[in-house]
Amino acid sequence: MALLTIFIAYPLAALALFGAFAALATWRRRLLPAVTALVWAAYAWYEYLMHTRVLCSGECNIRVDLLLIYPILLVLSVWALVSAFRRTRE
Repeated sequence: MALLTIFIAYPLAALALFGAFAALATWRRRLLPAVTALVWAAYAWYEYLMHTRVLCSGECNIRVDLLLIYPILLVLSVWALVSAFRRTRE
């Protein structure tokens, strides 16, 4: 989880994961990596608005929202990776 905190200081870095999951969705032709890419893009936008103090008045030192967001991003990302590389039945 500590690795994800880099996105607080550099919110647009989450777009790298958007690109990675979008490329994975295109390459493997799976829906879940595409959905995960969109979730990462939405998170990048949300975190950018928090970073620029649009959604936060300045007293955002305690980010309780991340207790919900980070586990969702982590579980969804792992699930998308597993589903993308899992063999399909023919």
